[in-house]
Amino acid sequence: MQHRHLLFTGLLLLGTVLGIGCANSPTAPKIAALVLDVGGPDDRSFNQSAINGLKCAQQKLHLSPDSLKWVESHSPSDYQTNLTNMARQGYKVVFAVGYAMEDALKQVAPQFPNTKFAIIDDPGPHLPNCAGLVFKEQEGSFLAGFLAASVSRTKKIGFVGGQQIPLIEKFEAGYRAGAETADPSVKVTATYTGDWNDVLKGRSQAEQQFAAGDDIIYHAAGKAGLGVIEAAKARGPGYFAIGVDQDQDYLAPGRVLTSMVKHVDRAVCDTIQRVVANRFTPGEHIYGLKEGGVGLSEMRYTKQLIPPVVLKKLAIIQQMIIEGKIVPPTSLAQLKTFRPPHIP
Repeated sequence: MQHRHLLFTGLLLLGTVLGIGCANSPTAPKIAALVLDVGGPDDRSFNQSAINGLKCAQQKLHLSPDSLKWVESHSPSDYQTNLTNMARQGYKVVFAVGYAMEDALKQVAPQFPNTKFAIIDDPGPHLPNCAGLVFKEQEGSFLAGFLAASVSRTKKIGFVGGQQIPLIEKFEAGYRAGAETADPSVKVTATYTGDWNDVLKGRSQAEQQFAAGDDIIYHAAGKAGLGVIEAAKARGPGYFAIGVDQDQDYLAPGRVLTSMVKHVDRAVCDTIQRVVANRFTPGEHIYGLKEGGVGLSEMRYTKQLIPPVVLKKLAIIQQMIIEGKIVPPTSLAQLKTFRPPHIP
């Protein structure tokens, strides 16, 4: 009996060291916690992608589910409280999922010098325990704009953003530059919901754009952007949405032309791996096309609708961006001086 007890204890200790203890084990190491932005874990976009990053790390590092956690923010007033609670609970790295948590992180991070913090879509505080995970959204959006303008029947395409801030301006600027590169005669309409969660407003703005002649609409509006996809689905053949953040093609098969995938999941997973390996480095970590941080979806429901010459040009443009031969604008001000490159 004593031998069995010793054997069980030894296995339990081994599991704890490897991070693969029982799901309900109180000894599971606390590795990573996410503080989600408003919009919830079921936004099928930004927050959900971050949660997928936890799942990626769990699989790659063979971690116990109890080693990882996410907590929802119902309003901005929750940010500082949630970040503080996760740090106090002893997680090795705490993620602030969204640029809006910048001020809260500046207050919390100095209080927990032994905890690593990472914020998504912001360079982060200049502290030795803070990293900023930022993306070149303009690069993936450039590809989306080129594709939309290349296949548009009406030569009128749209864009629906969430809050009108510099971050979302990167999406719009890249999209407009890509469209201009494909066909300077294509007109681009842009509106903003001013809200990340108002699905009805996203749908209403998309319906207005479709009614005005746009046949493809790209959204960068978080959960509100699901309304754009709903509007494209309701319109039927000949009308498309372009998804964002995650591969949203499955939400309306055949009505989502493509999605500009922003790999928040990869950035979260990479950061957890660095923390576990004691290779965490503060400062900015940039994810663009070259790093596999952004890009278009596989278009598994729509690829057959796209002319081979357009697909070939998309591949060429992607490589030109990676090599620095095309530099998509990051703002509407930069867009004014952008000159469409020649695509062989």
